[in-house]
Amino acid sequence: MEQESKIIRCGWCGNDPLYINYHDQEWGKPVYDDPTLFEFLILESAQAGLSWITILRKRENYRKAFAEFDAVKVAAFTEEDVERLLQDKGIIRNRLKITSAIQNAQLFLDIQKEFGSFSDYIWGYLPGKIPITNHWKSLKELPARTELSDRISADMKKRGFKFFGTTICYAHMQATGMINDHIEGCIAR
Repeated sequence: MEQESKIIRCGWCGNDPLYINYHDQEWGKPVYDDPTLFEFLILESAQAGLSWITILRKRENYRKAFAEFDAVKVAAFTEEDVERLLQDKGIIRNRLKITSAIQNAQLFLDIQKEFGSFSDYIWGYLPGKIPITNHWKSLKELPARTELSDRISADMKKRGFKFFGTTICYAHMQATGMINDHIEGCIAR
């Protein structure tokens, strides 16, 4: 009798179907298009101090609230939009996070003008724009930040970005596949 092989996943996704789908289909997969990179910039910044599953469950609400993650539209949000968003129960209603999302959208557009795309800017930190694949045996080995996330975060802070410290930067790098931190043997590796 053949024994079924056990499916191995990174333990952080648990048993929640939404989390499992995100883990299997998105996390650690390289993203080079600006609209998706902007989406993760908004979501990761909103996540500061919260669990990722909290934001993931609100993702579609964020999509509606933040103009389908259109950076040009978000950059043009007014104080009236801020007040509207503060009343939106589908997102994290934190004034600083909301206003920083608008400011970050404006800075995102500045980077696009300077580098041609945000993708060229952020992936430019990696030689050949090739993802870093780590070889962790367990989740305990995963760092919360690295020298690279320190450098990117420091530059983005210098440019005026908010809610994008080194830990959030590293999470952004993981989410957008700049870093592949799936543990050895994981089905999504």
